[in-house]
Amino acid sequence: MNLTIENTIDHVRLLLRKDKEPYLRLYHIMGFYPHDLSLYRVALMHRSTTSTNRKMRHLNNERLEFLGDAILGAVVADIVYDRYQKQQEGFLTTLRSKIVKRETLNDLAVKIGLDKLVIHSERMISAHNNYMNGNAFEAFIGAIYLDRGYDYCMYFLKDRILQNYIDIDRMSTKEENFKSKIIEWCQHYQCLFDFVVTDEKMESGNAPKFFSEVRIEGVVCGKGVGYSKKESHQSAAQQAYKKVQSDVRFVNSIIDKRNQRVNGKNEAQPSMQQPQLSQSSLQPEVKPEPKKPRRKEKESNEVKEMPAKESKPARKPKKVTEEPQPAVEEAAPQKKPRRRSSASKKPKEMPEE
Repeated sequence: MNLTIENTIDHVRLLLRKDKEPYLRLYHIMGFYPHDLSLYRVALMHRSTTSTNRKMRHLNNERLEFLGDAILGAVVADIVYDRYQKQQEGFLTTLRSKIVKRETLNDLAVKIGLDKLVIHSERMISAHNNYMNGNAFEAFIGAIYLDRGYDYCMYFLKDRILQNYIDIDRMSTKEENFKSKIIEWCQHYQCLFDFVVTDEKMESGNAPKFFSEVRIEGVVCGKGVGYSKKESHQSAAQQAYKKVQSDVRFVNSIIDKRNQRVNGKNEAQPSMQQPQLSQSSLQPEVKPEPKKPRRKEKESNEVKEMPAKESKPARKPKKVTEEPQPAVEEAAPQKKPRRRSSASKKPKEMPEE
């Protein structure tokens, strides 16, 4: 693509046109001349001014917005992929999402002057539409793609937008999701947190406006305002995150409240059990003292009575042992000595005769 030669040719053609002003406006924004001006007119038409053409088709920038969203993501991914060749997929995805998000596109539309060309209804002038300019920017990318092709989209985003209006290296290290940062900080220090919408108002044009607070351990750490709950939460989280990162005394007060809450819970649990524990602890101290001497007396009485009880059964086993033992022992020795006595007596009597 030899841009200088094509711009020279288009500039010569422009001299023969009567409506030079819209071409020149777009040239100052894009850096090259448009060919099909009708595409850019549709890209700058908000849906609040929807009209119909001869074929009864609705004319607004929603279809071009759909196409431009896909082309913008592809071009930015191509640029980021070539620029950071040593980074992994997670880094590239995060950086791309930062560039193509609505807030960034809204700022770019204002910086390049595209917001002044957007056609919308009168009621949208006073109303706050956070996505109107960003949607128009995406539709503008879609118009460039249909009019001049992918290479001109690459030139517009890389050489006109990223080079002049976005510091991509700084954006890669910039933290923007402050809500997740606050959640990580609270989880690290084991603190309770909550995002609360305190108020909601309706501005002129029926645009809602939300007021939110970030509360950590019941303390208001940040306040934010936005035209959506998510935007107000992010605004409040940003203020709270800056506070916990810079104010040491405030962080210490939060930690003290956390400790009081934790200690209060730890004290509340034994306090319910303390009466039971104290009563049970007192009972063994009071009762054993009178029982110990009584038990000793009983033990002494039992010791004294045991010999009497032992003497009685001692006699009984003697009677039992004496009765069966002589029955067995006397029967055997009585027969043997009787035989021996008769034998011994006969030899003694024989010599007397």
